[in-house]
Amino acid sequence: MVAMPAPDRAVLDRREKIVSALREIVPGEGVIANEIAMRPYESDGLTAYRQLPMVVVLPETTAQVSKVLSYCYENGIKVVPRGAGTSLSGGALPLADGVLLGLGKFNKVLEIDYPNRAVIAQPGVTNLGITKAVEGKGFYYAPDPSSQIACTIGGNVAENSGGVHCLKYGLTTNNVLGVEMVLITGEIVRFGGKHLDAEGYDFLSIIIGSEGLLGVVTEVTVRILKKPETARALLVGFPTSEAAGDCVAKIIGAGIIPGGMEMMDKPAIHASEAFVKAGYPLDVEALLIVELDGPEAEVDHLIERVSKIAEDCGSTTLRISNNEEERLKFWAGRKAAFPAVGRISPDYYCMDGTIPRAKLPLVLAKMREFSEKYGLLVANVFHAGDGNLHPLILYDANKEGELQRAEDFGNDILRLCVEVGGVLTGEHGVGVEKRDLMPAMFNKIDLDQQLRVKCAFDDKGLLNPGKVFPELHRCAEMGRMHVHGGKTAFPDLPRF
Repeated sequence: MVAMPAPDRAVLDRREKIVSALREIVPGEGVIANEIAMRPYESDGLTAYRQLPMVVVLPETTAQVSKVLSYCYENGIKVVPRGAGTSLSGGALPLADGVLLGLGKFNKVLEIDYPNRAVIAQPGVTNLGITKAVEGKGFYYAPDPSSQIACTIGGNVAENSGGVHCLKYGLTTNNVLGVEMVLITGEIVRFGGKHLDAEGYDFLSIIIGSEGLLGVVTEVTVRILKKPETARALLVGFPTSEAAGDCVAKIIGAGIIPGGMEMMDKPAIHASEAFVKAGYPLDVEALLIVELDGPEAEVDHLIERVSKIAEDCGSTTLRISNNEEERLKFWAGRKAAFPAVGRISPDYYCMDGTIPRAKLPLVLAKMREFSEKYGLLVANVFHAGDGNLHPLILYDANKEGELQRAEDFGNDILRLCVEVGGVLTGEHGVGVEKRDLMPAMFNKIDLDQQLRVKCAFDDKGLLNPGKVFPELHRCAEMGRMHVHGGKTAFPDLPRF
């Protein structure tokens, strides 16, 4: 741990004043100021970086959120919103001089409207919780990140999360109809609703994926879908990752849009099979899971077409699920890939970049070169249909220099994604992880334009500062006054 200097009396007095004011707004156990009690909030899913917040506040109502933000705005106090803390990009990493605003108590489904196929939920409801609430009537919520059992719908909105079924049914942005949000000033605003499209400017598209920089979401209206009549999955093994990548491109090129299409390489296959016992073949270099859904006759027809494409691409094994239990078992291994890899390595660094599908063989080959260069193994899982990569770089934080090599390895992967025509993130967000890589994708004019949007919502730059933008600016001067640059702008974030 990086040793931090003891705060002076003035700092302690200010903190005591802030804690006292927050306790008036959120009474009872809603404010946590004890160091030990705050430890669970010192990091999110990017566990290499940790920082105790100044104080944690856990409001229960939108009115309390409004009062907390209004108080912080009036007194120039930074605020970091947090959901379940599953962010893998450091999006919920606290600040030593900021309030951590946790939304874990916003955990209720407020309304289920089957005629309009919509659910209104608080941001602390888990992704899977929405599906559980409606599955009795044959409905479900389509976006399904691998962490859906734990991640919340508010966090999904912040990061524009995807999942294995986003190829056909879209990301969070394609499935959210409206939000209630509290601005840093305390003003409560609504965008969208149960209707298909909102009038006026498309604020929803700005808010979804904004990583807590524009406001605090306190209510989300999502679209629910009727479960398909039939859903079956194919488990297809290939002798090379390149052959599997070629199969992905040819399936999409044939005009077939699977409900989900995922790819795993050999290290990920072996780790998942040892953990879940899903029946994965262990003598292949790459595995595709292709799910087809719709009317039974259509699914049967598409299975034949996909099977033929896979055979033409050199597949060595092919299994088709014959019942729902078998289909879910195929997916169980993929959904457990991250914890499975955690069993074979002391630590792993989960990356997130997106590339054009046709570039998958090239990127895989380059990743093997990077692996040799840095002396670190990598296990790969992909949302293959939409080109979203999730390389898992294996390392041991207890060995000197390995974390730095893992980060350098990851940075090379992300730069490669941009070089081949892709983007820095598909669903994990920028946070602090990719913050300093933003200039690899955007020039200063681009970044200034994005910053102007931030400043329009948050004129003092108090919401989640230090995230996304590689330089810290003063919004009061149109985001053009440079205050600090690079990582040195945030010296109070010790890394483990």
